Amino acid sequence: MSKPPIEEHKPGERQLAIRVLAMPADANAFGDIFGGWLMSQVDIAGSTVACEIAQGRVVTVAVNNFEFIKPVLVGDLVSCYSEVTKVGRTSIRVDTEVFVEREQDPTSVHRVAEATVTYVAVDNKGKPKKLPGN
Repeated sequence: MSKPPIEEHKPGERQLAIRVLAMPADANAFGDIFGGWLMSQVDIAGSTVACEIAQGRVVTVAVNNFEFIKPVLVGDLVSCYSEVTKVGRTSIRVDTEVFVEREQDPTSVHRVAEATVTYVAVDNKGKPKKLPGN
């Protein structure tokens, strides 16, 4: 079985953060998945990586960039690969690339989106807190 090309990167650079099947309820009348649904998946993927760095809760403070490269279709298996690209005193910037396997063919892999999102570590009251090691 062929793997998405991103897995050829060195371990630790980018990691598979989420895989989900695009369903009809996530699509418009033409079968294209809503952009907002895909943005949500990217935010979930990025936050899982940021939570590991923060060793706790994070909140999204900025979508620095989001590019839709190709449409996502009903039935696509969506895989988000995330990488921490910057760590500040309280903030974590994460890059995420999104690939799909189309038509239940694992060799039919398409890069469909990329994004950069910034998260901030917060305490139980929702106030920013220093990241471990700061």
